[in-house]
Amino acid sequence: MFANMTMQEATYYLLNKLTTIYDKSEASQITDWVMEKLTGSKKAERMVYKNETITSEEELLLHQYSERLLQHEPVQYVLNESWFGNMKFYVDKNVLIPRPETEELVEWIINHYNSPVDELKILDIGSGSGCIPISLKKRLPKAEVWSCDVSNEALTVAKKNAEDLEQEVNLFELDYLDQHSWKQLPKFDIIVSNPPYIPEKDKETMHPNVLQYEPATALFVPDNDALVFYKAIAEFGKTHLQKDGSIFMEIHENLGKEVTQLFQEAGYSTELKKDMQEKDRMILLRF
Repeated sequence: MFANMTMQEATYYLLNKLTTIYDKSEASQITDWVMEKLTGSKKAERMVYKNETITSEEELLLHQYSERLLQHEPVQYVLNESWFGNMKFYVDKNVLIPRPETEELVEWIINHYNSPVDELKILDIGSGSGCIPISLKKRLPKAEVWSCDVSNEALTVAKKNAEDLEQEVNLFELDYLDQHSWKQLPKFDIIVSNPPYIPEKDKETMHPNVLQYEPATALFVPDNDALVFYKAIAEFGKTHLQKDGSIFMEIHENLGKEVTQLFQEAGYSTELKKDMQEKDRMILLRF
């Protein structure tokens, strides 16, 4: 172990380790995040105290964090936190790490309902960390928000986040692909989902930090049925979407045409939207 590392030495120690597997910019960002978690101080404050020594407990944690990070484990899982919509969410290996594109999806919904809305009923399919339903409840406080997931472990995380962030969301376990389970659900004004949509064949092009650590059931679909969740949602909407209701979904950047065609053939009007990277990433549907 180290002997009385200063704040600056600890920072360089971690940064030098991380630059062996990340580019300098990403390594620097992760280092900053870890050091803030470790010391409770922001970067400017750490610069002032750069020659102060860190505690032996902090040194031990630094060593443990760096070992895990060098195995390509995402920093969000190492620190058990991820930011989404200006809120800090607890995350672990049972849930996907919230993505900026999903924040865009939430903003798109908010922009459609930015005037005060009463008695709005929302269903989120695939709770994960709870980032979508909790963010919607916070931004649309009068709405009644429901969210389902097939994974009990994911729901445990989502419930923790709803409690920590003091947002009332109705979270429940449901195998959404089992159409018999739909009977227990009412009609909704908004249905939202970021479902699994990555074909299995794409695994070979993915980063190890995603492939080795994030839950496969929340990411992947069979190559021969990549639109399985979209087909189910198209059917579900026919019986569970209120008149004048809307469906908002995240989609695979290369499957915009296929998803659009699927919903148009099912009788929906469709609007495709690009994300900040100019990729087809979201779709709005009305029946």
